[in-house]
Amino acid sequence: MTNQLVLDRFLPYRLSITSNLVSDRIARAYESLFGLTIPEWRLVAVVAEAAAITQAEIGERTRMDKVTVSRAAIALVDRGLLMRAPNPGDKRSHHLSLTSAGRDLYASVAPKAIELEAKVFARFTKAELDGFVAMLRRIDAAALEE
Repeated sequence: MTNQLVLDRFLPYRLSITSNLVSDRIARAYESLFGLTIPEWRLVAVVAEAAAITQAEIGERTRMDKVTVSRAAIALVDRGLLMRAPNPGDKRSHHLSLTSAGRDLYASVAPKAIELEAKVFARFTKAELDGFVAMLRRIDAAALEE
């Protein structure tokens, strides 16, 4: 075993490249069909699952930085897809929730997301995908260890 780094075999690099390729493919579809960026779509999806959630909670869940979450939230509020409500537990933050238009958008985008996922991963068996997801969760856990 050598100590030489071969970038194409370096797993963090491969994960990043693969993630970017998949995200870019999906981003093109979301942008052309719905006028959404990836961060905006992630916010819509997370808020749809949570009903009401703070920007800090979104950042924790999605691993997006504060600035990215803030910009996406502002854009979605400006488009009438999200609304802000005071957070009774913390006066410095707000709860975000989908407006009626946001719920309609989510209802249109979610099936397309599932369709795109199916196209990207069509070459794999269910067992392979289940194993892959399990491995990703283990990688997540290992990366969070201190």
